[in-house]
Amino acid sequence: MHTPPLILVVDDTPENLEIMTMRLRRHDYEIITAVDGDDALTKTRAYEPDLMLLDVMMPKLDGIAVTRHLKADASLPFIPIILLTAKADTKDIIAGLDAGADDYLTKPVDHGALVARVRSMLRIKELHDEVQRKTEELASLNKTLEARVTAQVAEIERVSRLKRFLAPQLVDMIVSARDEDLLQSHRRDIAVLFCDLRGFTSFAETAEPEEVMTLLRQYHDSLGPLVHRFEGTLDHFAGDGLMVFFNDPIPCHDAAQRAVRLALEMHRAVACLSDDWRRRGHQIGFGVGIAQGFATLGQIGFEGCVVYSAIGTVANIAARLCAEAESGQTLVTTRVAAAVAEFAETESKGSVQLKGLSRSTEVCNVMRLKQT
Repeated sequence: MHTPPLILVVDDTPENLEIMTMRLRRHDYEIITAVDGDDALTKTRAYEPDLMLLDVMMPKLDGIAVTRHLKADASLPFIPIILLTAKADTKDIIAGLDAGADDYLTKPVDHGALVARVRSMLRIKELHDEVQRKTEELASLNKTLEARVTAQVAEIERVSRLKRFLAPQLVDMIVSARDEDLLQSHRRDIAVLFCDLRGFTSFAETAEPEEVMTLLRQYHDSLGPLVHRFEGTLDHFAGDGLMVFFNDPIPCHDAAQRAVRLALEMHRAVACLSDDWRRRGHQIGFGVGIAQGFATLGQIGFEGCVVYSAIGTVANIAARLCAEAESGQTLVTTRVAAAVAEFAETESKGSVQLKGLSRSTEVCNVMRLKQT
């Protein structure tokens, strides 16, 4: 609404316009006037008044026709219309209200009734404008909410993708930095841990599928939190085999040390499970292989199924060391053994020809952590 409220008075009689203008200005309303129906349409569209006092009987275009024009114009805001008529015939009143008028006064207009009707219509106008404003605000909020929901869904999907292979704390770091470029293809020096169960294949051949699933669930539930605790990146797990690497996508200066500490914790966790498995008649062990070297890392897969993986000889060496390890052993390359010499005891296993590799590899077994 205008401040003060703007009222358009329409009458083809100058004396009526003067009287109405004088009465309304006493109450601090701003008044504009029109002398016929065409003039009323022009000034309504130009000024968009808060209220219109509209004479019915006018030449050219009468008040009812003006009302129909204005109420049909969707470009105009809500403008209450009070019809002024010298006719008290009910049919004229009904025709005016049917055309869209909001109220009526009969001439000669009583001053008190005029002021009361004007105030009433202006209150309605104010309430209507407030509702309209709230509606527009709500529409704007809905659009904003829709955009926020879309963004949040995308963020949830993004986080879910990352949590497939990263520890929660690493996911939080990447998400807060909003930097998924870390996951693009690149080359880096990493430590790779590969582990699996000894005797699992024989067990799976004879056990019921439900029993196999129960064992694997216990196994994964025990090792998964350890991978997260040491901030390893889970490359994949296939049945009883897990591949974890360190120093990517988040760099760390102690990749080999973390891998070895994780391996020893894994041995302890599986040892606890093995006691229960032995009571059920299952002889199942656990072995680990760890290597360090350069690999190419990045996302591989297809739409809807993407994993983050490390490709290179270092991963093959870790897998072959794991295959060579007996139950309870953690076999590592000499580079890894040297990196953990300060806190772990190792023994050399000599030069070993690992399956699928053209050259033999110097191998060490990690015995235990040194006493401090």
